[in-house]
Amino acid sequence: MKFTDEIKRRRTFGIISHPDAGKTTLTEKLLLFGGAIQEAGAVKSNKIKKGATSDFMEIERQRGISVATSVLAFEYQGTKINILDTPGHKDFAEDTFRTLTAVDSVIVVIDVAKGVEEQTEKLVSVCRMRNIPMIVFINKLDREGKDAFELLDEIEQKLDLKVVPLSFPIGMGYDFKGIYNIWEKNVNLFSGDSRKNIEETIEISDLSSGLLDQTIGASSAETLREELELVEGIYPSFDKTAYQEGKLQPVFFGSALNNFGVRELLDCFITIAPSPRPKESDVRVVKPEEKEFTGFVFKIHANMDPKHRDRLAFVKIVSGKFERNVPYLHTRHDKKLKFSSPNAFFAEKKEIVDVSYPGDIVGLHDTGNFKIGDTLTQGEVLQYKGIPSFSPEHFRYINNADPMKAKQLFKGIDQLMDEGVAQLFTLELNGRKVIGTVGALQYEVIQYRLEHEYGAKCTYENLNVHKACWVDPSDPSNEEFKDFKRVKSKFLAKDKQGQLVFLADSSFSLQMTKDKYPSIKFHYTSEF
Repeated sequence: MKFTDEIKRRRTFGIISHPDAGKTTLTEKLLLFGGAIQEAGAVKSNKIKKGATSDFMEIERQRGISVATSVLAFEYQGTKINILDTPGHKDFAEDTFRTLTAVDSVIVVIDVAKGVEEQTEKLVSVCRMRNIPMIVFINKLDREGKDAFELLDEIEQKLDLKVVPLSFPIGMGYDFKGIYNIWEKNVNLFSGDSRKNIEETIEISDLSSGLLDQTIGASSAETLREELELVEGIYPSFDKTAYQEGKLQPVFFGSALNNFGVRELLDCFITIAPSPRPKESDVRVVKPEEKEFTGFVFKIHANMDPKHRDRLAFVKIVSGKFERNVPYLHTRHDKKLKFSSPNAFFAEKKEIVDVSYPGDIVGLHDTGNFKIGDTLTQGEVLQYKGIPSFSPEHFRYINNADPMKAKQLFKGIDQLMDEGVAQLFTLELNGRKVIGTVGALQYEVIQYRLEHEYGAKCTYENLNVHKACWVDPSDPSNEEFKDFKRVKSKFLAKDKQGQLVFLADSSFSLQMTKDKYPSIKFHYTSEF
């Protein structure tokens, strides 16, 4: 197969939503259709101890939430699909934001009863900012929920999207009979059985035919006809270009748990979703069809296999072919590295690959060379943009609870921070270590992983910090900056990269500092 054909047949997308909207369940059902798994694990059920295929960290199994982004790949009808299943919980939003730099399109999952929730709003705004194409999947139709039109209005207003339904529910909750697939012009009948090929699909291209009445009953058929007429009147017709430019969002209805409406979503997705897109670097825009390889690290995961203490850097390939045992330039270190066993993923299963193409995600074994945002190329010096660290919202001192294990603790913190789980700041005044996180749940994850993966114990001590800001002086040698460093010395720290950070104790003191030192800029992200 030609290089350009390999690129065209790839689809790399992320699944985003508020926690509990059914994102991980949807991922599993997509894998089920791809023939990648034979049986889905119930994430919440304690009776089935299998756990979801994509949640492989122990803490995720205990809590029934996804903590880290997992990468899953499968083939479906000649298309190579790479899914990045992201955490929905807001405490892990930073991992999700970074993952969105590696996807070409997104599926947004919305719970039919709860509608648009806070975390969905935040994540969709990031996608809108980057013009990422989005498909909306309204989930859990077998439960009582909001009216379809009410939901579509809510999506338009709260998420600022322009929607076009490509399927429409027939009833809901107890009266749920199935879905009319506007995209394929057929009716899917719901039987409430979640096994694979169970739904009955009846081709009905002419809605006025009596076949519709026979299939779903006269009153349901009449309601459906009225609703579809409304859909046609209110919403624009589907336009693939507008969707790919992020200006129009198709909507599907279904029930992931019952495996209903998922095939329709997948069939439409592989037809309309974009293949790998160009990406901007600090010197130019790089196109996927270019011969020279480039890629960037968007995630690092330590100890995927606790027995081997391994550490994997996840690299999204932007252009060219990535080949095994070929030396590539690590642009930040300016040194060549080669990889003898690059991995492709399927949840817990990894396999070594010889060649990967744009859009693919490869896992590279890392001994500490990589940090998030690093770029690999065939020789050209460039750096991909847009993978910042965000200013944390929670701060605590970290203390060693077992002096005999100081080395393990130091190593554990070092590796977990490289993963982007949280950020480490070292106070200039006394060298104490402060951990800053986006959400409070991160502290539990760090404590748990330090103990179970590194054999180190830690305790925390609260620290009153309102915001961490990266300091950007216009002239590091001027008197104003020297005065700032003297006066604020007890609030200054260095991050892991050695950048100076100001830990403001209140919004008032931050404002006062900005007013007092106008030549110094304060940034809320590390990329400025």
